Amino acid sequence: MKTQVAIIGGGPSGLLLSQLLHTRGIDSIVLERQTKDHVLGRIRAGVLERGFVDLMAKAGVAERMHSESYVHDGTLIAFGDESFRIDFAKHTGHPVIVYGQTEVTRDLYAAREASGGQIEFSVQDVRIHGADSDAAFVTFQQNGQNRRIDCDFVAGCDGFHGVSRQTIPPELRREYEKVYPFGWLGVLSETPPVSHELIYANSPRGFALCSMRNDHLSRYYIQCALSDKPQDWTDAAFWQELKRRIPAQQAETLITGPSIEKSIAPLRSFVTEPMRWGRLFLCGDAAHIVPPTGAKGLNTAASDVHYLFEGLSAFYETGSPDGLDSYSQKALARVWKAERFSWWFSGLMHRYPDQSAFDLKMQQAELAFLRDNDAAQKAMAENYVGLPY
Repeated sequence: MKTQVAIIGGGPSGLLLSQLLHTRGIDSIVLERQTKDHVLGRIRAGVLERGFVDLMAKAGVAERMHSESYVHDGTLIAFGDESFRIDFAKHTGHPVIVYGQTEVTRDLYAAREASGGQIEFSVQDVRIHGADSDAAFVTFQQNGQNRRIDCDFVAGCDGFHGVSRQTIPPELRREYEKVYPFGWLGVLSETPPVSHELIYANSPRGFALCSMRNDHLSRYYIQCALSDKPQDWTDAAFWQELKRRIPAQQAETLITGPSIEKSIAPLRSFVTEPMRWGRLFLCGDAAHIVPPTGAKGLNTAASDVHYLFEGLSAFYETGSPDGLDSYSQKALARVWKAERFSWWFSGLMHRYPDQSAFDLKMQQAELAFLRDNDAAQKAMAENYVGLPY
């Protein structure tokens, strides 16, 4: 097989890049380790920045998103017995929207299939060859057969555990990491959300988040120990603990029900530099991971896709390599700002095992400053709705 861009990873970032390239007549082949049903079975966050929304429109796949998503003009911050609202619309003129990552992926699959896009599922032993030469190619196994794709460029959208980052020689990579001393226990339930906007809560018992997928499907999280396991928490214990951490008004009106999915996610910050090696470009979790606080993971992957799409488009349309040559620098500049926001917001809202009395006072002062200071709220709102590309 031969294509212009081989894309490793059939999640939302790989599919979005493939669909955007299609709008410019640039051919691609997507390789996905799992089956389509498996990819669509993943439960992920669904808060989308304005830049991601704009990219979906540019890719021609925004119709269902706009008709079924939920527009959020702000969010609630709670600490102690107090709560206040950050007004995104007032401070930035932009909202965020809530639309599940599964639905984003479903829309992108439909678009690629409708346009005859080539997606190869259930591939194994993917290997990238010649990325530092003028003759890159990718080999893999599928249905017991060895296969090969010759290509101009390779986009590594295959996540932290994928082959793409590992293909860059370790002596050329520099990696930065922070592991947080807690996790998030998340529950999905077929219950109406307790609030029409997200609630981020800092309580003496730890962090909590009230989120949603739609009017009848809610997603809730509580901070937990890394040693905890989902089976350690009964549904009753989870609901009881959540009520202890959110404002009394919401706790009293919270509608509970059986969990249909329960999992624990560790929190970490991770960045690898550079995000390009020859003809290989890293996108999304292959290059960086953020804590889920502030919902920057998928959105930061989208900004990578934007920069790579612009660089590839310019290369094929004008012959200019400038966009590709500056890809890593541009992507990383925005990545580190998203990392900073997620790190700051995580530090603001969680209880840490080694926090001193002084640390707690500083955290409370920071929350009070955010509550009372218009400029601080504007800065948070700008980061939350998404910094410009």
